[in-house]
Amino acid sequence: MSAEISSVAAARTLSFDDHDREVAGMRYVYPVLSRRAEGVSLGINLNPNNACNWHCAYCQVPDLKRGAAPAIDLSRLEHELSSMLEAMLHGDFLHRFAPEGMRILRDMAFSGNGEPTSSGQFADAVSLVGGIMERFGLVGRIPLRLITNGSYMSKGYVRQGLSRMADLRGEVWIKVDAADPASAKRINGVRLDADRLFEQVATSAMHCPTWIQTCMVAWDEQEPGEELLEPYLALLRRFATDGLPLEGVLLYSLARPSCQRESSHVSPLPLTWLDSLADVIRAIGFSVKVF
Repeated sequence: MSAEISSVAAARTLSFDDHDREVAGMRYVYPVLSRRAEGVSLGINLNPNNACNWHCAYCQVPDLKRGAAPAIDLSRLEHELSSMLEAMLHGDFLHRFAPEGMRILRDMAFSGNGEPTSSGQFADAVSLVGGIMERFGLVGRIPLRLITNGSYMSKGYVRQGLSRMADLRGEVWIKVDAADPASAKRINGVRLDADRLFEQVATSAMHCPTWIQTCMVAWDEQEPGEELLEPYLALLRRFATDGLPLEGVLLYSLARPSCQRESSHVSPLPLTWLDSLADVIRAIGFSVKVF
């Protein structure tokens, strides 16, 4: 294992409760233990400046600010990703820092501290990562994922990147937390309606296999009410009626505390509540995974 990895990562074991982007001492690459990936996920952070065009009330990024990704040093990204994969696949990183039963690389994901597709170099980054995956023999063995709020789907470079991801047998996890403007403003900090969400999800699904990713939270200890749930479910029914080729819905609640000023308002929902909503979504016609 290289000194640049071991000098920082040796401090602690990976856990579901800690998704520190600097655990490996790198700028763009970080390993986490992921509930939704069900193992170790290798994150690619194109937003090391902690900038995002959304402001989700449950976001766990510290010092989050409004903005877009900075210029990406693609040479450094290539070096960091290659070094980490070497340590994971041919070294003892997973044995040393992942808990027993979780010592397997499940995926690689464009995620990080903001919206990845806000980087104008997104398509270039996807091509670079794809080349590295091919070199390590990972294409078809693990997925390359994009975790996104979908707000840049109209950009040509984003669609180009998604098509390249599809070639790599990757997939998109696109955020749909609320479909009515009032709930979207409160939860995601943006002006958004069902028509815009439909367009974003449809664009993603036409270019790359796509999952809906939904985070449901209690607000001031109150479970989501009909004012949020009915528009959300209506949008899912619209997806089904229009025959969008969606993979399904990833439904989850909080695992770690929010780092935003709204943190006092949000709290996790019980698994029984999530399971009940999952049954409703399945009745619409979608596969659902609950976390």
